[in-house]
Amino acid sequence: MEKISSSLIPKQARIAVLCGGMSSEREVSLRSGNNCFCALQRLGYENAILIDVNNDIAEMLKEQEIEYAYIALHGKYGEDGCIQGLLEILDIPYTGCGVMASAVSMNKEYTKRILQTFDIPLIKSKMVSNSQNLSKKVASLKVPLMVKPVSEGSSIGMAKVNNLEELEKAINDAIKYCPDVMIEEYIVGKSITIGVLDTEDETFATPILEFRTKTEWYNYEAKYTEGMTEFILPANLSQSLTKELQKVAIQSHKAVKATGMSRIDFLIDKNDNYYVLEINTIPGMTDLSDLPAQANSMEIEYDQLVQIILNSALLPKN
Repeated sequence: MEKISSSLIPKQARIAVLCGGMSSEREVSLRSGNNCFCALQRLGYENAILIDVNNDIAEMLKEQEIEYAYIALHGKYGEDGCIQGLLEILDIPYTGCGVMASAVSMNKEYTKRILQTFDIPLIKSKMVSNSQNLSKKVASLKVPLMVKPVSEGSSIGMAKVNNLEELEKAINDAIKYCPDVMIEEYIVGKSITIGVLDTEDETFATPILEFRTKTEWYNYEAKYTEGMTEFILPANLSQSLTKELQKVAIQSHKAVKATGMSRIDFLIDKNDNYYVLEINTIPGMTDLSDLPAQANSMEIEYDQLVQIILNSALLPKN
């Protein structure tokens, strides 16, 4: 992996690892950011600094004469194109996706609309902005259902419901995080995820990770509590299905014009029918996160993965 992990950015460069922020995923972002910052120090980037992002971020970046930004922000203002737009204005190269890809991928509904044009399998869903006339709005959907804030990550605000009474409460709870809510059919099956990484020369998919949780579905507790989720890596799938899923992951990554990295979440039913659930453009980098585990399984150590992501600051953005 020497070619993949080689440095394209000068070791003396002033790099800001942006984390924390003002979203509901702040605590996870702080963990991701600290891990990435420590990796950059081990890689020899002695001028790297860690910044907990707030409303003064533009002034801080200018005062510190930052040359490159390593984005480890999750959720609103960090993963939705906001910080990317600011960095564009400040002319600071940054890791990961550009403004458009970030904004689109953060919104589950618009992600689905784009993927649909590429004939990528998706679970049937409806969009609502309030709990009025629910029976009519969801008449075409089969219960149970999943309720998801359209622009939140880490399963925040999500709930599984079995009837209209539970649905109304779940929607009202989800609206606290986002004014638009997706109602999606709940399908029993395997939850898997595939990382996609870009280098100068290629776009490639990681091995497939299946997670088996002690919770009913892959919620916030299962994602960030040690021992709550078992990683099956590589996933127990046929070789042909594995290759097909990796191909669809790369296709999804490219469909939204993602750059540098992404993580594509899938669900596979008992008949091996698969569905893309969402695209994460700034996957977690905590000790329990999926992408580092997937990279490690293909002999890309954590620091090498951080180097790949850092190098993405030099890739053209869409």
